[in-house]
Amino acid sequence: MDATAMATAVRNGTTSAEELVAEALARIDTWEGAVNAFTTVLHEEALARAREIDAADRSEVGPLAGVPVSVKDHIWLAGQPATNGSRALRDFVPDVDAVPVARLRAAGAVIVGKTNNPEFCYRGFTDNAVFGLTRNPWSLDRTPGGSSGGAGASVAYGATPLALGTDGGGSIRIPAAFCGVAGHKPSFGLVPKLPGFRGWPTLSVDGPLGASVRDLGLALRVMAGAHPADPLTWPVPLRDDVEVDWSRLRVAVSEDLGWASVDGEVRTAFRRAVDRLSDDGARLVGAHPDAGCPTRVWHGIAIPEGFASEGPLLHHDGIDPVTREIVESGRSATAADYLDAQERRTTYTSTWQRFFERYDVLLAPSMPVPAFSTEVTGPDEIDGTPVDRFFDDWCALALPANLTGQPATAVPTGLSSDGLPVGLQVMGARWADLRTLAVAERVESLVAFSCAPALAEGPAR
Repeated sequence: MDATAMATAVRNGTTSAEELVAEALARIDTWEGAVNAFTTVLHEEALARAREIDAADRSEVGPLAGVPVSVKDHIWLAGQPATNGSRALRDFVPDVDAVPVARLRAAGAVIVGKTNNPEFCYRGFTDNAVFGLTRNPWSLDRTPGGSSGGAGASVAYGATPLALGTDGGGSIRIPAAFCGVAGHKPSFGLVPKLPGFRGWPTLSVDGPLGASVRDLGLALRVMAGAHPADPLTWPVPLRDDVEVDWSRLRVAVSEDLGWASVDGEVRTAFRRAVDRLSDDGARLVGAHPDAGCPTRVWHGIAIPEGFASEGPLLHHDGIDPVTREIVESGRSATAADYLDAQERRTTYTSTWQRFFERYDVLLAPSMPVPAFSTEVTGPDEIDGTPVDRFFDDWCALALPANLTGQPATAVPTGLSSDGLPVGLQVMGARWADLRTLAVAERVESLVAFSCAPALAEGPAR
């Protein structure tokens, strides 16, 4: 069952929260030795909370009643370590929940553990000196992506149907693509992300990864809404469900956004998915914003923000040398440099805003490659084009949504020739989250992708 079905079953009494949580914990016990998705597993706490839900009035248990959920290590969960994948924060334990965590709990979700991320969430793979390497359940010699790699893996092997992650440069959509799960990067300001680490305050958002697109919508409704703890949230109500009417929906498609190198197998899978939409009645137009590659603009924001956030920790000798290099790269940026970068960002964002005046959604690959080996930090080349791996430029297809604050929903579309998931992202105008989710759900129904064949082989694969 996905999260939606689980919560319904708990409310109507056909299963119990305790049964669901016990099954999730058993799944974790089976898989964790191979995958290493979790940093902390809350066996006793989760079962105790599940029993509380089962003892409560069924009409008052909430829309996520009894649903097992994982939370990324980076995100604050009261009373549990939040190391952010760094030895510099190994002993840090917050005494308060981040707002989205509190809202998930209030909706009846049961937090079963916290999941792994790279140090300071800086990379598109998941490994750190505190908890080690996280592997992809589809093939243990491949990465689940990052930085919400543990979150994506926890959903992929069935530990939880929902996971809470973050996305400042694709960190939800990368694991969604690599692990064959759904993921939603919300509009900036829709979901509070504080109390928590400073991180990339104008780029990063908290959002869900899930077993189904409808689960993403369910979680988003629970977590969305302005909160005093996060002054960058906005009181923008989510509209009612959006119906996909191809006769009225203006759909743009682009294999590369006009500038990206994309692996041939990813292009082929993308075309197959687009063909199925066309057969379903969608009127598709090949188009993309004339905005160019976003890496220079993104680096101009992310690098100074990273130094402002993690620079004070550089005195700690346990920081990974590559992470240290990334943090140090922001030291020389002046206030004028940062404001100039924000001005370039405004111009870039305006181009995307004008594009979404002409189109309702844009479909593009989520990632340009399938999951790569755990032995490397990224691909050396894509489709014959060399890749600068200093700051994971290989995942630049994800960056536009972070720079513009617009939503993007990632959904799997199939498998590569060597059995690894690939997927696409549905992008839309800011605050059009329910529209991107609705189109992604239609894609999901048409491609009929399932994790089951890979997972059936078990963790020894």
